[in-house]
Formats: sequence, C-alpha cells, structure tokens
Amino acid sequence: MRTSKTQDLDIITLGCRLNAFESEVMRAHAKEARVNNTVIVNTCAVTKEAARQARQTIRRTRRTRPDARIIVTGCAAQIDPGSFAAMPEVDQVLGNEEKLKAASYLKSNNEERIKVNDIMAVRETAGHMIDGLEGRARVFVQIQNGCDHRCTFCIIPFGRGPSRSVAAGEVVAQIQRLVDKGTREVVLTGVDMTSYGADLPAKPSLGRLVGQILTHVPDLPRLRLSSLDAVEVDDALFDLITDEPRLMPHLHLSLQSGDNMILKRMKRRHSREDAIDFCARLRAARPEIALGADLIAGFPTETDAMFENTLRLVEDCALTWIHIFPYSAHARTPAARMPQVPGTVIKARAARLREAGDRALKRHLDKHLQQTRTVLMEKRNIGRLDDFTPLTLAGASAVPGSLITAKVVDCADAKLIGERLECLQEKRPPVFRPETRQNDNLGSGFESIKTVKTLA
Repeated sequence: MRTSKTQDLDIITLGCRLNAFESEVMRAHAKEARVNNTVIVNTCAVTKEAARQARQTIRRTRRTRPDARIIVTGCAAQIDPGSFAAMPEVDQVLGNEEKLKAASYLKSNNEERIKVNDIMAVRETAGHMIDGLEGRARVFVQIQNGCDHRCTFCIIPFGRGPSRSVAAGEVVAQIQRLVDKGTREVVLTGVDMTSYGADLPAKPSLGRLVGQILTHVPDLPRLRLSSLDAVEVDDALFDLITDEPRLMPHLHLSLQSGDNMILKRMKRRHSREDAIDFCARLRAARPEIALGADLIAGFPTETDAMFENTLRLVEDCALTWIHIFPYSAHARTPAARMPQVPGTVIKARAARLREAGDRALKRHLDKHLQQTRTVLMEKRNIGRLDDFTPLTLAGASAVPGSLITAKVVDCADAKLIGERLECLQEKRPPVFRPETRQNDNLGSGFESIKTVKTLA
C-alpha cells in the first residue's frame, strides 16, 4: 500500500505498478479540479484477499478521516461497484476508465454515486503525461492496458478490459519529457506488456518499442521492464535484454506454476520446459541478470507432486525475487468451479515456497559481497542496484534520484549494506545520439524519423 498526499488530497494505492502510475494521473486531475478534503482509494482485485484488504482500508480511512470525502476506484471497484457503493464509508465509486478522466473529479459530477461504465467496450489507452511519481526516484510509464487472455484463475480482464496499447510516439515523448526533468530510471508498465502493439497499425512488437525508446531518448540512463509473459518475448526484445546495458538486468516473469498439468488447467501459454529454457538462455547471454516470478500455491486440483514441480522451479529457473500468491477463488472465474485444495494445505505450500524464495534471495545477496555496484538512490540512504537489489548506505547519504557507486560490505534483512565510493550523477557514459533521416514512423504524435547511431 502506498499513500501520496497533496494538501487535503490523499491517494491510497493498493496493488500493482500500473495502479501507482494511474494514481499519479488521478492526483493531477483531482488537483486541477481543486479537489480537497478527499481520500481516493485505488483498489486491487488480483486476489480475493486484495478486495478484502481494500474494504478494510476504506473502513480504517473513515475512522482516521471522518469528515473527508472517500472516492473508491481501481480494479475491485470496477468489478463489483455495487458492493463498494453500499459501504456507508464510501461517497463515490469510479471505474478504471472514469478515474483517468479529469471531468470525473469536477464538483458538478460528485452527486453521481457510481460512475462505472463497461470496461470491455474500451478500445483505446491514452498516453497520460505526468511529471513523475511523487517521492520516487524511478518513474513508471504506462505502455499498455487490459488483457485478451483468459487464465482460469484471473479476474483482472474484467477490471481492465481488452488489451490496448499506447502509440510509440506518445511513449517516447513521455519518456523524453521525464528525462528532461531529471528522471534517471523509467519502468515500462502494463497489464499484459508482451501483447503490446497487436492492436496498433503495423502491429509493432514490444521489442521494437523498447528499441525506439533507447534510440530516441539517448540520455535515459536506465530503462526497466515490469512483469512479462516469457513465452511471448519476441526476438528483438530478447536481444535487447541480453545486449543493451541501459536495459536493466532484471525481469519479473509471470510463471504461476511449474507443473504442466496445472499450467494447462490455468490456460497458461507456456510449459514448464519453456520457462526453464527461457531463463537458461537469458543467463547464458547475460549472467548477471536477476529473475523474479509470480507463483500460485494451491491452485485447484494441485497434488503434492504437482506442487513439488513448482517448488523445484525456484531452483531450475534460478529465481531471485518470488511473489507467492496463496490461491483464492474469484466467483466469476472458471477455476472457482474446479475441485479446491484445502486452505490449510494452501497455507503450508505457500510457506514452503516462501522459504525456498528466502534461500534463493540469500544466495543472490551473498554473490554481491565485496563487489562495487552502481546504485540509484531512492532515499538519502536507500537505493537499488541495476538488478533491483535493495541497498542501504552505511554511515553516508546521497541525494534521492542520484546514481552513485558503492562497495557492498554486508547484507541483512533481505538488503545489501554498502559504503559509498563515488557520485555518478554528472558522469554519464557516452551515448548514441540520433541524426534525423527519413521515414521510421513511431506512431501518433511523433514525426517520421530514422536514426543513425553516432557516438557523442
């Protein structure tokens, strides 16, 4: 949960990085509409537990802000607006499309208690322009929204609608604007990022978009990708991940299970062998890469042997960062109608996965000991390495947003401890600057250019 505050406006963000980006868009719209004494709760629905936590957060917010107006939005509100509108603590419910429209925050609209339209009818995603995320060294940029897949456990397509992409020109313009304001790292985010471009003219791939960003924004020091579906990574993207130093050596993969039968029952598009092969090829080409993954414990029909296959996947894919989701059934999903695993078994399996994740993380941290690493500072004494490993500076501080070098001297509490060596804020490496040529159309809002790489 993240909370950002502007004067009398609080925004509480639950869930994913895309929600964090959208909260910043909402903050700008609400500020422009002169919203005050208001709390916006941007909910998540990835699990049944997430929806329960959203309601708990709303009740707690009312207790701490008894006179404030409470607006509820996000995926849980989009999927089940009536239940949130029925809560006495809630003044208004906005859908996922409505929350990104400035008009929704004008006072003339406040009398409408529920503003939630059919998300499945939405066919475009705007490239919302923001200056940055409040209090964050890295900035998220949305390139895609929605999902056309129908994994049997997942409710998110009903909260986000169909897959739709932001034109490359708008993405590049947004990132250039952020870099001009001093942003050091941009994280591309979306609901199903590897589906990027399928709905756009010429159907550009995610790899093509990433290549255009790196070429046309040469002063961007660090570009990071959020969650990817490994089986849909195109060849151009794979080459950039393994060859481009400005693309950070860290990926989070949507794996979900390590058992082929469970993957079929989930309606996933990859096999266990696909996942292992993809991770092995990545490590062979870029050994320093750190891999994370989402894994579900206790999916319906999962036997002990099936679970053991998932448990072994932590080692077989050499995973470092693991998000464990104890399975919880959403009433509108096919998996909810399958034979369920007892809750006590789910809890025990999730605990074993967390233990395996803790051991994997410890090995990852240990390999950094006594090494010199570049760190992007998030706070005065806390930052992250290029592979997303957190590091705390011992006995020193740095300006948030700056790039420094540090020697790793220890690790504790799932973080590295480092001693500051040098500030790299003004020491940029040579970059490739584009020279204008003709006709490489980046999409709406970007002039047609082709670049020739010349060393600056």
